[in-house]
Amino acid sequence: MDTLLEILQEIHDDIDFATHTTLIDDGVIDSFDIITLIAEVDDRIGVTIPPEELIPENFNSYKTIAALIARLEDDFN
Repeated sequence: MDTLLEILQEIHDDIDFATHTTLIDDGVIDSFDIITLIAEVDDRIGVTIPPEELIPENFNSYKTIAALIARLEDDFN
């Protein structure tokens, strides 16, 4: 998931996404950031995140975002 970390760093280069676990709760990323993230994940990783997955729990940390992408990749394959 190095690409995911790169995408997140491009959105906010001042955040340590590897350790921050409350991105949504703390307001580190907002709805515009999530839209950007979704578009970049689709373009660069090839995973489409459907609307029903757009819940705060899926975007609160690098780990939860990576797990969402992995789960969606598994569902697709």
